[in-house]
Amino acid sequence: MGNGSIRYRIETVFLYVVFICYILFLYKLLLRVPLWDLFNSHRTVDRAINLIPFQSIKEYVFSSSATIKDFAFANVGGNIIVFIPLGTYLTLFKNNKRVMTNLLFIIVASLFIEIIQGLLGIGTSDIDDIILNGLGGFIGILGYKFLLFILRDGKKVRTAITVLSAMGLPVLLFLLFVVRMRL
Repeated sequence: MGNGSIRYRIETVFLYVVFICYILFLYKLLLRVPLWDLFNSHRTVDRAINLIPFQSIKEYVFSSSATIKDFAFANVGGNIIVFIPLGTYLTLFKNNKRVMTNLLFIIVASLFIEIIQGLLGIGTSDIDDIILNGLGGFIGILGYKFLLFILRDGKKVRTAITVLSAMGLPVLLFLLFVVRMRL
């Protein structure tokens, strides 16, 4: 067993640890309810559903309120940005690197999250979130493909993603354990 094999195993463990932290962060951000509180009968339930594509985004764009525009920018940008790593990690971890297969997985995962939010009465279930999450995942997939095009080697891409993950881990841990997200 050479040093490359040990390095590969360490990278793999590290990437999975970062990915698990990322999934926990997504849970904290998107479901906003501690696991133990999901079944609390005194929990406030607030259901809102939007099934019309681009309606929320249109309301944000055409609003005259600066506060709503700031929220809109954070909401639209956040929904895109938060799913970029999922697209990247999914493409890295799966043997099937096809864009459409991975994009479909991301859209289904986002749909599942929106259904859970609707069923549990957590925030708004919004078709626009699925569209924006899908766009973010697509950007992540394209980011992986771009790195592969530039670096021309899957192992180098994996190393680059490991380095980027190491740079992002402190921010992720801060968001996961320090920041209270009561949106």
